[in-house]
Amino acid sequence: MKFFNILVIALLLINLAFAVPIKKKCIVKNKGEIGNKNDSEEIGNNNESEEIGNNNEADDDKKAINGPTRFEGDEIFPYETEHINTLASYTSECTVLLKKNGDFPLTKKDTRKVYLYGNGVRKTIKGGTGSGDVNSRSFDNIETAFTKGGFEILTKDFLDAYDEIYEKANKEFQEELNSNGGGFLNFGAIMTEPDYDLPYVKEGDLAIYVLSRISGEGTDRKPIKGDLFLTDTERKMINDLAKGFKKFMLVLNTGGPMDLSDLDSVENVLVLSQLGVNTSNTLVDVITGAKYPSGKLATTWTKYEDYQTIGDFAEKDDTNYKEGIYVGYRYFDTVNTDVMYPFGFGLGYTDFEYEIKSAKLNGETFEVKTNVKNVGKYKGKEVMELYLSKPNTSLDEPYQILVNFAKTKELKPKQKDTVTIKFKLSDFASYDTKTATYILDKGDYVVRVGNSSRNTKPCGVIKVKSRIDVRKVDNKLGDPGFKDYVPELNRKKENLSKVKKFTLNAKSIKKEVIDYEKPYEINEAVKALTLEEKAKLVIGAYVEDAIGSLIGAASTTVAGAAGETAKVAGLKPVVMADGPAGLRLAKSYFLDETGAHNLQGNLPESMMNLFDEETKKLIEESIPKPKEGEPIYHQYATAIPIGTAIAQSWNKEFARICGDIVGTEMEMFGVQLWLAPALNIHRSILCGRNFEYYSEDPYISGAITAAITSGVQKHKNAFVTLKHFAANNQETNRYLNSSNVSERAMREIYLKGFEIAVKEANPKAIMTSYNLINGIHSNESKDLTSDILRKEFGYKGIVMTDWVMKMEGDYKYPNPTAYKVIKATGDIFMPGSKADYENVLEAIKNNELTMEELEISATRIYNLAKEIEN
Repeated sequence: MKFFNILVIALLLINLAFAVPIKKKCIVKNKGEIGNKNDSEEIGNNNESEEIGNNNEADDDKKAINGPTRFEGDEIFPYETEHINTLASYTSECTVLLKKNGDFPLTKKDTRKVYLYGNGVRKTIKGGTGSGDVNSRSFDNIETAFTKGGFEILTKDFLDAYDEIYEKANKEFQEELNSNGGGFLNFGAIMTEPDYDLPYVKEGDLAIYVLSRISGEGTDRKPIKGDLFLTDTERKMINDLAKGFKKFMLVLNTGGPMDLSDLDSVENVLVLSQLGVNTSNTLVDVITGAKYPSGKLATTWTKYEDYQTIGDFAEKDDTNYKEGIYVGYRYFDTVNTDVMYPFGFGLGYTDFEYEIKSAKLNGETFEVKTNVKNVGKYKGKEVMELYLSKPNTSLDEPYQILVNFAKTKELKPKQKDTVTIKFKLSDFASYDTKTATYILDKGDYVVRVGNSSRNTKPCGVIKVKSRIDVRKVDNKLGDPGFKDYVPELNRKKENLSKVKKFTLNAKSIKKEVIDYEKPYEINEAVKALTLEEKAKLVIGAYVEDAIGSLIGAASTTVAGAAGETAKVAGLKPVVMADGPAGLRLAKSYFLDETGAHNLQGNLPESMMNLFDEETKKLIEESIPKPKEGEPIYHQYATAIPIGTAIAQSWNKEFARICGDIVGTEMEMFGVQLWLAPALNIHRSILCGRNFEYYSEDPYISGAITAAITSGVQKHKNAFVTLKHFAANNQETNRYLNSSNVSERAMREIYLKGFEIAVKEANPKAIMTSYNLINGIHSNESKDLTSDILRKEFGYKGIVMTDWVMKMEGDYKYPNPTAYKVIKATGDIFMPGSKADYENVLEAIKNNELTMEELEISATRIYNLAKEIEN
């Protein structure tokens, strides 16, 4: 056995031995019944309320008990059913139909005997690995869902044979991992799909091929067969089935784009995505016509060779973002690349026509009304997207940028809807690095409306007579060491003679000048604390040398939660649970005098698979066991769709509902901070954590984040933690890699979504990223945290680090330091350790950190803890 794995076991045992005690709490049921579920009303019953989980009588009883709800028994709890059913009303809106020929949905006359092929039939993926995993009670794969849906599966022998091939390949993969050190040394490792040679039926009435790919934390995707590219087996089978079956659909159960070149014979392609607990059932609903796809791509899908290679990706020490602001469709549309499936694209079972009804400019707010008509045979929903083309006067500009969007109501055939979309021009000012000013340049601003970035109509031209300074700031982010790429602009002149013209009144925009000197609050109660207490407040509650802290399972208050704040001066801990596709908590746990214990242990299942059998056995033996007769409680969280899938719905109301579901479960389980949403940009389709993130576009990322935030934070003591701030766009050496980015690209692309979410939804917490930005750790950058986030964006909440792990080895950049994080106005260093605590004390002693700086950060943590007590 490798020494590293032995060390893991030792640390796990230490973690268990030093668990922090908590008071044991009673089972809480609706109507105030304790320990007797049968006599209680349904938990989370939404029949008499518009809000999910809003049962006033039950809420009052919970507050009276003043503790989390404890669920016992094996029956499905009402909140689980309610949340799953609520999601089921929307998840088909996340699916994107890329190609269609009219064969789907199935009719009553069509066969219910189906040939199911592909790795996703039995190994269906509901979400990504790492922090993206959610411990729901159960999950049906696609084979099971089709069986329950009344279909006869005709490929069971094939699927059995494939399982044997997969298990053999997976065993070899695990052996290779173990030979390379195993365990955490291979965190995030993903096995590529194997090639194989099995006989299969090539002709018939109905076949569906489900192609799955998983990705996750710790490893980036690779442009190889079995990952981004199809294997030879997959490509051959898909083409054969498309040619031989009367009705065939390719279904993509992936968290991000695939290279779909050389599949011209396939006429029906559906991006199912990864939809949490409802993934498989949603596919059955879409195939049968019980539901319909109405999603749009939030990231461009095209051949791998089409994506820009101007900037670096997955470099060890320095990743240079030389492409500047030309990310995603901003690049493709500007250089006019003929992509396969453009940003904002998606078909429905039905078809729509749209026409511009009216456009007007009121002050600086532009508004367009568009009539949308269903001209097809099925009901459906359409998305209207609003884009802005800026003049290339003194700054180079992309061809267009998204500025807003709206989704129609459900439209029956021949039914119409009028969609109103508006935006403020100053919200999309460009950043002039030379003058450190957000500006509206002189020239014509063309507003376009349509149903994808490649299908729009001009609906207005706004003339700006002279440059307008919108916001004066200071350049804060340093020199990346290069000049940004500027494309050759050979735009075709378009006839705008019939497009309505408007002239902006410059007085409608008032110039803002940022004051960076405004002081921060220090609570008098914090001043009265001892130095040691202040230092403990800014370091996460830790168990010395506990591996559970590093993997995000350090809470002793809520089993399986990622961490919590220290118990200082009588304050209750603020409990943090990972995300972002729902709460990541222990499925089952018990309580004793030392705390809440996960019956499955602190290591997630995906990580356990990285160890050899001997190590697994030792880990399992180290897991604490309840005493005989000790009650076992359950925390079955609802797995919502991955971030990319939610964005593909282009439905802000659905995003709010997802947040509402998470917020309801946070209240029930006693979690105060959800470590989500994550809204980093899909800079490269190879980023391993793209499934957590929303889009290649900052506006839709910010808008969806704001909606989810509002859904969570309407619940008492339930708050979000936006992450990862900022430029966290690769997993390769994520701890010590410098994202080298220009000031303009950072502000217009990588910070823009955070700014939108902060200003629209007032999130309670933000998590910094691991990476450096232009050679400075994001969590140690006062320019980023204090000046941009707090002073420019007006952010009032707490800032925490991501779960810092000290890296040893040959790296260009050093590890971050606790006191430097506090000095930068970060508030809490997670997960924390004795060394981090002592680092803060030593910095005070050596005058590297002032008492005022420490008290400012301690105040924000103290105030949050006091707010949660009330």
